[in-house]
Amino acid sequence: MTLFNLKIDLNKLADPEQAKILSKFFKTGKGEYGEGDVFLGIKVPELRKITKKYFYLPLKDTQTLLNSKIHEYRLVALFILVDKYSKSDNKTEIVNLYLKNTKKVNNWDLVDLSAHYILGDYLLNKNRSVLYTLAKSKNLWEKRISIISTYAFIKNNQFDDTLKISEILLNDNHDLIHKAVGWMLREVGKKNQAVEEKFLKKHYKVMPRTMLRYAIEKFDDKKRKFYMKK
Repeated sequence: MTLFNLKIDLNKLADPEQAKILSKFFKTGKGEYGEGDVFLGIKVPELRKITKKYFYLPLKDTQTLLNSKIHEYRLVALFILVDKYSKSDNKTEIVNLYLKNTKKVNNWDLVDLSAHYILGDYLLNKNRSVLYTLAKSKNLWEKRISIISTYAFIKNNQFDDTLKISEILLNDNHDLIHKAVGWMLREVGKKNQAVEEKFLKKHYKVMPRTMLRYAIEKFDDKKRKFYMKK
């Protein structure tokens, strides 16, 4: 199976009506966060099936896909990288390719379906300074990658980096960062609510409302009302 065959298979699955829906959902209009993103209109389960068929594509072909303006090409490339990473003896090569292409992991689903599986997992027992560099980037997607990558740490009961990166992003002005940080704080709370609440008590009065709402979503009514009172 070649890259040429993969593109043929993807183009056969294209659904123009679904593409219109996805283009609006992922904000591809002028001045919106997904400006310039092109959709074929293929749903994720179908893309995952394609991934299994083309798992053995070489990394140079995943790079070609990541260079594309077509959203589904990039998403399939990331699914392939996630699968390759999980089975590879040379994980560093895949992580380096991912880091080289962070600006092409440029919509929230692309980040959320790849960052913690590749970069986060890789850094579980390594220096994590790259995440702080990404957190301080001017690029929206690199910032989201930085916080979503920490999901891998949370799953392993390691919370410090999530909290530190959340502090860095606390005053970010983009809704997609508010949602991502709130989501990761909520995941911390599901593992250890006391740790999350210690963070919230320090910051909840200045947190963006969306971030706070996401963070306290699993709390009981009494606690939610407490934190929503500023």
